[in-house]
Amino acid sequence: MFRKFDESENISSTNQLKSSVQRQIRNTILEQMPSIEPYLGDLWHKKENAKVIKCHDHIEILTVGTEPLFFKQRDSPWYPTLKLLHKYPFILPKQQVDRGAIKFVLSGANIMCPGLTSPGADLNMETEVNKAVAVHAEGKINSLAIGLMKMSPQKISEVNKGIGIDTIHYLNDGLWHLKIVK
Repeated sequence: MFRKFDESENISSTNQLKSSVQRQIRNTILEQMPSIEPYLGDLWHKKENAKVIKCHDHIEILTVGTEPLFFKQRDSPWYPTLKLLHKYPFILPKQQVDRGAIKFVLSGANIMCPGLTSPGADLNMETEVNKAVAVHAEGKINSLAIGLMKMSPQKISEVNKGIGIDTIHYLNDGLWHLKIVK
C-alpha cells in the first residue's frame, strides 16, 4: 500500500477535522481496538487538533499534532502505524514469521503460509480472517509489518500454501518515512 508512497507526490490534501468527526473516528478506533482505550487519551487529547491527510488510492492518514497515528483505505477499518504499534505493541494480535521471511517482508512482500508454519514461526490460532495483525520476526522484539489475515490460522496450517497475510504497512515504506506533517 505504501511501497511507492512519496509525501510530495501522493498527498492530495490535508483537512482539519470538526470535533463531531473526531469523536466519531475516536469511537470507531475504540470499537476496533478496545485494548488502546486507557492510552488513547495520552495519544489524542480531546482538545488537540486532528487532521486527515488524503492521499491517492483513497488512503486517509489520521494525524494528531504532528504524528501520523492511524491510516485506512476506502471503507477499511483504521490501522495503527508501525511507530504507534512499537509504542503500544498490545494493540494488535501477534503473528511471528521465521528468519527466512524477514528480508521479503521488509521489501513489502505478502507473507506466505510456509513462513508462518515453519520452525521459528509462531502461528497465533486465535486470530480471525480479515483482521489486522502485527507481524513479528523470529528473534526480534518490535513488529516489522502490519498485515491483514487472508486465511484462518487453521487453514494456514492445513494448506501451507499461498498467501496467509497481506502486508499493508512495513518498516521503511513510505508511511514509515512520512515526515512531520504541518
